[in-house]
Formats: sequence, C-alpha cells, structure tokens
Amino acid sequence: MTGAALQQLMRGVASGEVHDAQVAAFAMAVAIRGMDDRETSDLTLAMRDSGTVLDWTALRDRGPVLDKHSTGGVGDGISLVLAPMLAACDAFVPMLSGRGLGHTGGTLDKLAAIPGYRCDIERDALYRVVADTGLAIVGAGADLAPADRRLYAVRDVTATVDSLPLITASILSKKLAVAADVLVLDVKHGSGAMLSDTGSARALARSLLRVAQAAGQPCRALLTDMDQPLGPAIGNLLELQQCLDYLQADARPPRFHAVCLALGVAALRAAGLAHSDADAERRLLEARRSGRAAERFASMVHALGGPSDVFAWASSAAPAAPVCEPLPALCSGWLAGVDARELGMAAVTLGAGRAHPDARIDPRVGFSQVRHVGERIEAEEPLLQIHAASPEQIDRVRSRLHAAFTLAERPPVERVLIEPLESGGVGEE
Repeated sequence: MTGAALQQLMRGVASGEVHDAQVAAFAMAVAIRGMDDRETSDLTLAMRDSGTVLDWTALRDRGPVLDKHSTGGVGDGISLVLAPMLAACDAFVPMLSGRGLGHTGGTLDKLAAIPGYRCDIERDALYRVVADTGLAIVGAGADLAPADRRLYAVRDVTATVDSLPLITASILSKKLAVAADVLVLDVKHGSGAMLSDTGSARALARSLLRVAQAAGQPCRALLTDMDQPLGPAIGNLLELQQCLDYLQADARPPRFHAVCLALGVAALRAAGLAHSDADAERRLLEARRSGRAAERFASMVHALGGPSDVFAWASSAAPAAPVCEPLPALCSGWLAGVDARELGMAAVTLGAGRAHPDARIDPRVGFSQVRHVGERIEAEEPLLQIHAASPEQIDRVRSRLHAAFTLAERPPVERVLIEPLESGGVGEE
C-alpha cells in the first residue's frame, strides 16, 4: 500500500469508519505477507498521525527532549529512576507509559500506588509539569495514536499479535507522537520478556531502529536480558520503594543499576549532553549521588497530585501487606535459573498484576529480596520474601515459586546483560 492509502486507512480505523472485519483483514494480510521497511514506516507514521502529535517547541531552547521505551519485563522499574536522572542532567523527559498486563509489570501501576498521583492528565498540564519539573511519567491518553489502540484490540483476537511490522508500528507510532529529540529503546529477551528468545528480540530491535531512522526519529536501542527479574522486588509498592531507595543512593541492585546507566548513557550521548560514555556515566552518577534526581522525582510526584515529600510518605505511611513470609530453599546449590515469567504470574495470583485488563490490583503484595542467578544458596535460606494479603494466598503460590528457582551443583555461565545495537542519532559523530 502507498503512504497515502495507509494514512486514509488509519484515519478510518481511528474514527470507526473502517469496520472491525476490514481492520482484521488488514492485520491478517500484514501478518501473512509482511511489510518492507518503507511500508512499515508509512504505517507507523499513519498511525501516529491518526491522533495528536506533541509539540515541545517552547522547551527546546532550554534543553533536549528525551524519551525511553521498554518492551516490558519483571521487576523493571527503570523508568522511575532514569527519567529523573536524565532531567537532573538538563534534559526534559515526557514519558508516556502504560499499565501492566499478565506477567509484566506496568510503570503506571507503580505510580498509582502513590496517594493522589494523577496518571491521566490533559495535554496543557503535561506541558506545564514537564516545563516546571523536567519530567512527567503519565498515561498516553486516548488522543495519542488512536488507530493503534483499535488495531491492537483486533490483533489480539485474530492471532496477529506476533507480526513484526505490526509490533514495530504499534510501539513507534506512540513514541513518534511524543516527538522527542531522542528515543532510547530497551528491548528485552528471556523468560520474563514479551519475546523470550534473543533472535526475535534482536529482529524487533533492528526493525524499530530502521523504521525510526526512516521516520526521522533519532534512536538508540539496547538488547537487555530479562531471563530473571531485573531487581530484587516484584510488586508495585515494593518496586516503588526499591526505586526510591535507588534514587536516594541507599541501594544499588547490580543488574538494575547497569541497565539504568546503559540507557542513560545512550540517551545523553545521542542528545549531545555528554562528550563521551564516561562523561555521560559521571553525570548520571552525580545526579543520583547529589540528590538532584531524587528532588526531580519528588517535584514531579507533588506536581501530579501526590504527597509533598514522597520519600517521607514511603518511609512512614505507605501501606504494607498483612502477611510476609520467606520462601525457604529446599536444598543447597548454586542458583542456576530464576524463571521471571513464573514469578510474574505468581505475583498476578497474589493480586500484584492483571490477568485481564479490568482486574483490580493490590499494590501491597508481591516479592522482595529475590535472589539472583549465580548466588550460592544453602538449604532453608530464603529464596525471596512473599508479601500477601492472607496466608491462603501464600499457599496458592508456594509450589509455583519453588518451581521458578533452579539449583545446580556448579555455578552457571553468566548471560550477557546488555547488548547495544548500532543506530543513528544526533549530537555525536
């Protein structure tokens, strides 16, 4: 199809003029026949143009506008710490995020655990909060790439969710509508990711880079391992507390920290805010060490209706799950595997996530102190701590949790955590 034909089709999809059967036929045709990069780029732009495209002209003389997208995983609260760290490095970060579904957690679900925090705001309020605090992490809104919302709903019931061109267009249409100067992509693979095998994740990352470049969007992409949880916490308040501790430099989970820095370095370099990787890392670490990143996060939370001091609220007033119980190891050995998907689904059983879009979430429940691959574990040592609403809930997940941990006689071979992919951007040779 030509670009003009796709523009007309996506306008009809967004307005409802195109019937579901026609949308399904289009999705099936793309899934069966595929699309080349030009067609995928044209589709992406048509989906972007079906709704509002943000305009950051008023801010660009003060600093670049940066955005980051993750394909999702378990224990992935990177957005909550990376956005304020980048804002403390003289960038503006409008991060339009989503809620979780299935085993993957949602950024907005973590923030929704903060009393008063408004995840859904008008565009004028978004511009104001970003201008005043340097960042805003909120929902995308119904006016951003509305054709994607309808097309995804049809894909979900026509077995076309796995189509690479449709995945690429779905992700990038919303990100291009944000209209950031630089976009950084975190494409995850492993048991806890949307795409479990590395080859499929690499193909998606390369497709995203090619289409972003064709659309004129400076972009960087990293492949990151999600074969185990990224951090030691799973669950909304538990992950939020981990992120607050990280921003206050009280904790530094190694895998979480490494991915955060890698994404931050890629963003600062692409935006021309650092002259080398070492300079970018130094700026990010100083933003965290000095407390400026924590101040940015607290200012954003207050501007969006949350407590005036979110750190004080978290330490004294945040609700806790009624029951907390360790999960003891059944034998001794080297921790050779932690099935992130199984842990994520066990968290859903507790109420930390959604099995369907309308499900209610209990922000208190989940897991903390999750042990990571490569550790030596002795029998009866805790593999994690379970936070639940009742002892009966713990009984429902105990066997599933034990099955998620694999102990072996020898230390496992370490998996590659971060793989940068070549791409084009601004601000560097």
